[in-house]
Amino acid sequence: MTTYPNPNFSIDLKDHVALVTGTTSGLGRRFALVLAKCGAKVAITGRRVERLETLAKEIRAGGGECLPLRLDMTDRASIREVADETERAFGLITLLVNNAGIPDAQRAHKMSDALVDSVFDTNLRGPWVLSCEVARRLIEARKPGRMVNISSIGAFQYGGNGAALYSVTKAALARMTEALAVEWARFHINVNAIAPGAFSSEMMDGMLERSGDFSQAFPRKRVCDPALLDSTLLYLFSPASEAVTGTVIKVDDGQGPR
Repeated sequence: MTTYPNPNFSIDLKDHVALVTGTTSGLGRRFALVLAKCGAKVAITGRRVERLETLAKEIRAGGGECLPLRLDMTDRASIREVADETERAFGLITLLVNNAGIPDAQRAHKMSDALVDSVFDTNLRGPWVLSCEVARRLIEARKPGRMVNISSIGAFQYGGNGAALYSVTKAALARMTEALAVEWARFHINVNAIAPGAFSSEMMDGMLERSGDFSQAFPRKRVCDPALLDSTLLYLFSPASEAVTGTVIKVDDGQGPR
C-alpha cells in the first residue's frame, strides 16, 4: 500500500525536465519562468530566437536551468529535433506544456488555404506530433510523465468574433487531451488541459485592438494576468494530481456564459 505525505502536494520539480512551447511571449513565457523557479530544467521554445535568449537570461539570473531552442510547430522535423536536443542536454522529458498557438482573426469563408493550414498545424497537428514523440520516449523508458495542453474557453463557447478556426482547433485539443489520457493511462502518463479565458498576451492584445475593450462586459471587468494560472499548472504537475487525467480545467474568471 502506498503511503502518501500529508499534505500530498509539492511544487518541487527539481527532478524533472520540462519542454514548453510558445515561450516567446504571454502564457508560455510565464509557464517557463514558473517551472524553472520550481527547479525543473526547462527547454524554452519558439520561433523568435532573440526573445528566447532574453528569457534564458532571466531564468538563469534567477538560478534556473534552461535550454533555448528554435521550434516551428508546423514542421515535424523541427519538433522531433527539439525533443532530441532537449534529451541530449537534460535527459528524458517528463513534463510537457503544449502552449504554442495562433489565431485566425478572419471570417471562415475568407481564410486562405495557407492560413487554414498554419492554424491547424500550429494549434493541433504540432501538439499531436510532439505529445506522441514525448510519450513514445517515456513508454520506452518505462517512466511516468505529465502533459498539459493549453486549450481555450473559446473551445466551449464561440461569440462569432472571427475566430472560428481557432475555436475549432482548441476544441479538438481538448478532445485530444481526453483521448490520449485514456490511451496512455496504463503507462502512467497523465494528459490534462487548461482552458483559459481572457488572459494578457500578444494574441489578446491583438483582439483588444481589433474589437475594443470587451473586458468591461465581464463580471470582474478585467483581462487576467498569466500569473493567475500558476496554481493550476503546478497542481497538474504536482503529486496531488496523480489520479487526474483527461481533465480540462476552465480558468475564465467567470467571464463566459454557463
